[in-house]
Amino acid sequence: MKLHELSPAPGSKKSRTRVGRGLGSGLGKTSGKGHKGQNSRSGGGTRPGFEGGQKPLYLRLPKRGFKNIHALKFAEVNVSTLDRFDADTVIDPVVLVETGVLKNVYDGVRILGNGELSKALTVKANGFTKTAIAKIEAAGGKVEVI
Repeated sequence: MKLHELSPAPGSKKSRTRVGRGLGSGLGKTSGKGHKGQNSRSGGGTRPGFEGGQKPLYLRLPKRGFKNIHALKFAEVNVSTLDRFDADTVIDPVVLVETGVLKNVYDGVRILGNGELSKALTVKANGFTKTAIAKIEAAGGKVEVI
């Protein structure tokens, strides 16, 4: 097989419909938009959620709750997840991303106390729960807040 012999599978490529190219095409003259009216004009049509002038659903429903735009989002890691590392390893957010434990650190890393830890590790993170600190130190490790 040569480069010039390559071609897509039959039927996998479909040419786009060309509108407004004569009566014989089936989509000539008004280009499938019909005669007159809002949707036949350029830029015509209504916005999403428009209900013909009736009060739209998103305005009829009551407002509820509060979203704090200044809230920090932390990537959370359980103590049991840290047990996969070798003893005396220094664990920080960079190491967690490189080893695939986390995909994204967001605004920081917080260590949660779920599970058990059997190795002495030095853990550097933005936050710890009380149980996480207790379990890391009980295993002979150190906790450092970044």
